[in-house]
Amino acid sequence: MTANRRFRRVVRIGPVQVATYYDGRGREKHTAACTAPRCGFATDYDSRAAAELAARTHRCAVR
Repeated sequence: MTANRRFRRVVRIGPVQVATYYDGRGREKHTAACTAPRCGFATDYDSRAAAELAARTHRCAVR
């Protein structure tokens, strides 16, 4: 079963997109995902500030 998430407040910080969504239990979560090819960086956070900090400090390992 796939998760049907509706992302809101999507912003782009460099190659990383930060968005807010509600998880399956109704809790607000924040995600940071890199859109660079072959990077694979994507993590979930409980606070928006943590997700934005991860986006600002992310460096792609693959160049």
